[in-house]
Amino acid sequence: MTRVFSAMQPTSDSLHLGNYLGALVEWVKLQDTHDAIYSVVDLHALTQAPEPELLRSRTRRTAAQYLAAGVDPERSLCFVQSHVPQHAELSWILSTFTGMGEASRMTQFKDKAQKTGESGANVGLFTYPILMAADILLYDTDVVPVGEDQRQHLELSRDLAQRINGRFGEGTVMVPEAHIVKETAKIYDLQDPVKKMSKSTGNPKGIIEMLDDPKKVAKNIKSAVTDLDSVIRFDREAKPGVSNLLTIYSALTGRDVDGLVAEYEGRMYGHLKVDLADVVVAYLTPFHDAAMEWIESPERLDGVLAQGAAKASTIAQATLDRIYDRLGLLPPLHR
Repeated sequence: MTRVFSAMQPTSDSLHLGNYLGALVEWVKLQDTHDAIYSVVDLHALTQAPEPELLRSRTRRTAAQYLAAGVDPERSLCFVQSHVPQHAELSWILSTFTGMGEASRMTQFKDKAQKTGESGANVGLFTYPILMAADILLYDTDVVPVGEDQRQHLELSRDLAQRINGRFGEGTVMVPEAHIVKETAKIYDLQDPVKKMSKSTGNPKGIIEMLDDPKKVAKNIKSAVTDLDSVIRFDREAKPGVSNLLTIYSALTGRDVDGLVAEYEGRMYGHLKVDLADVVVAYLTPFHDAAMEWIESPERLDGVLAQGAAKASTIAQATLDRIYDRLGLLPPLHR
């Protein structure tokens, strides 16, 4: 089967609805058609200098939410990045094929450096896209589900793969393709609906956290920014607020946006918000309960992650051995 790889950083206690609809829903679907490998990339999270206990907790909570969403350890590999040391090994190899100018053009480093100055952006953030490329290339990945904002990083992975193959022969590494997640799954901030929903916005009222208390979720939806008039219609440019609410409603119920607009013709924004709050709470409650079962059973969760890491390590080592051989590195005697 075609292999797919994707991952998220454990940078918060809870994923938000944008993460879920924009990524996890697609991951679960891809299990039916692909050889799926999903990771919690905790090494990437170190670029933000997290507190050790918080990082440990968030790593488990992120993995628990993968499983609660429907990532099935019987059909997919689910593991923690730092449990497979080959990620860091391949990252070093790839760094020797990456130009300084090439790395400095990556948007994540540029954005961070602009906000804090270069002194506030560590070397790990600078080389972050190289480690991301290692994550992908380590598993001979065919496709990577990404949003438009991550396309540049995937292009670096492709460039490095083609560069290595051009020097050492085709098949040294797999050249991955992008699997762009549908635009309909893009969810915007409830308080600033021209921006993508993100924890970095600084306004907790703007996001819907998957593990939040249902009352808080409902309150955030009911206080969502809409528009000056009271007409419920979908227009991303002119009416971003109500369009965002309709997108969420459609994504969670499978109902067509045009049908929803027709249903709410002549009604007020308040009616839409109240109904949507009920829909979201009903949708999130079973997810929340399933995730908490995993979180409250850390030994069971760690067992799944250990099993996934063992299988991932076997695949990763085979890839690394092939690359080391092509590059001219001596094989270790202990293997």
